[in-house]
Amino acid sequence: MKTGLLLSGGMDSLCIAWWKRPDVAITIDYGQLPAAAEIAASSAICQQLGIEHHILRIDCRSLGSGDMAGAEASVHAPAADWWPYRNQLLITLAAMKSIALGVNHLWIGTVKSDGSHRDGTPTFVAAISNVLALQEGGLRVEAPAIEMTTAELARESGVPAGALAWAHSCHKADVACGDCRGCNKYFEVLRELDHDMDRPG
Repeated sequence: MKTGLLLSGGMDSLCIAWWKRPDVAITIDYGQLPAAAEIAASSAICQQLGIEHHILRIDCRSLGSGDMAGAEASVHAPAADWWPYRNQLLITLAAMKSIALGVNHLWIGTVKSDGSHRDGTPTFVAAISNVLALQEGGLRVEAPAIEMTTAELARESGVPAGALAWAHSCHKADVACGDCRGCNKYFEVLRELDHDMDRPG
């Protein structure tokens, strides 16, 4: 089995890179505002772990909505960072590259909190895996942390604090804005992990 990871450079996929050590990682610049910082974070973790890293650049910003596209949110958006069919798009693009690289098992960084979006649910992950497996290459998609919180994933992965600090979670810019959902999650997880370290015993 040759494994791949859709690596965004955020906390979740960075932890999975550390935990699962995929053969290859794929980072996609699809027109999102923080793409450069996401690529830098992804490149740093791949270099640290010796993971073969591929970067795809496909500008889909004209299709986006909300914070990551720097556009007004769609009327269908359940949250400010929602981009229509984003996970479906990214998994498909990563799958296309994966097949070319001989990967037959693709991991994604979905965690429990992503279930607030339909494309972050176990049902969605199973469905898109089945669709890809029906096609040439028989690629399978798995979200190994889908039942975990990000803090639980960080603990399970054993990622050191210094490596976790490379993660870029901001939805709006290459430099953390400090007030989007991604930044808020980043700081909350760090506080939770710091609290664990402060506990006696």
